[in-house]
Amino acid sequence: MAELVGETGQVFAVETNPDFLRYIEQQARKQGLQNVVPVQVSGDLPELPLQQIDLIFMRNVTHHLPRRPEYLKHLRKFLKPGGRVAIIEYQKAKLFSFRRLFGHYVSKEKIIQEMKQAGYQLEQELNFLPRQHFTIYKLPLT
Repeated sequence: MAELVGETGQVFAVETNPDFLRYIEQQARKQGLQNVVPVQVSGDLPELPLQQIDLIFMRNVTHHLPRRPEYLKHLRKFLKPGGRVAIIEYQKAKLFSFRRLFGHYVSKEKIIQEMKQAGYQLEQELNFLPRQHFTIYKLPLT
């Protein structure tokens, strides 16, 4: 992502685990990337610039969020008008799988419903991942 946005863009690497953030920082430095900004979440929401984000990308995160619709609604304040949220999440797996036993999945239908509740519009569904679903949402232009 840091390479895609270029030198004038920024990527906010949002994480709750400080060890993961240190690793992300080390990898960015190793690759010569100066536009990765580590953000540790200590409360309910990350501290990000208001109405400045073009895209929020969430991969295998939504199953960890306790109050998803409320959380997703609060994320809107960080997005620019017309901003997008891309979500990759695990699909339900076989009965005796880690994902299923520990609830590490959220159905695509549930995420679509919760994103709609939070005020987003489904923009695109992508179906190329074998164990995950991938949906993209946008904020309505007002």
